Amino acid sequence: MTTIALRLVQRVSATRGFARLAPYVIPALDRGVHRLTRGKVLLSALLLPGVVLTSTGARTGRPRRTPLACMPWEGGWVLVGSNFGRPGHPAWTANLIAHPDAEISRRRADVPVTARLLTGEERAAVWAAVLEFWPPYAAYQERVEREIRLFRLVRR
Repeated sequence: MTTIALRLVQRVSATRGFARLAPYVIPALDRGVHRLTRGKVLLSALLLPGVVLTSTGARTGRPRRTPLACMPWEGGWVLVGSNFGRPGHPAWTANLIAHPDAEISRRRADVPVTARLLTGEERAAVWAAVLEFWPPYAAYQERVEREIRLFRLVRR
C-alpha cells in the first residue's frame, strides 16, 4: 500500500463515522473470510497485522472468537482495546482479564497465549509505540473518557 493510501485509510479510520460503522462490519467480514479461507486470509490484516483471538467469555465461560489488529512486540503481541473509539471497553478485554489463557490464530497457526493487562510505566512505553504503529489510536483515546486497555500476549 502506498504512503498516500495508508494516510488516507488512517485519516478515515480516525473519524466518528468509521467508529459507528466499523465495529459491525469489519469483524463480521474478517470472521467470514477467515473461515472461508481456512485461516489463510484476514481482511483487516491487509492494513495491520491481525489475529483471531479465542478467549473464554468472562460471564459465560464459552469460547469467543474475535478478529483483532495486533502489534508485534518483543517476541509476542500487543492487543489494543480501542473499540474503535467508542465509550465502553470491548468485551474481549473483560474476557482476558477474567481468563488470561487464550489462543490466537495467525497465519494458519493456532498459538496458545497468556495475556497480561499493561499498567503504569510499562503501559505508557507501549502506548507510545502503539501510536507510532497506528496513529488513529490517538483519536480514539481523545474521544473516550476511559483509558484504552493494552494487553501483552506471550506464547504459553
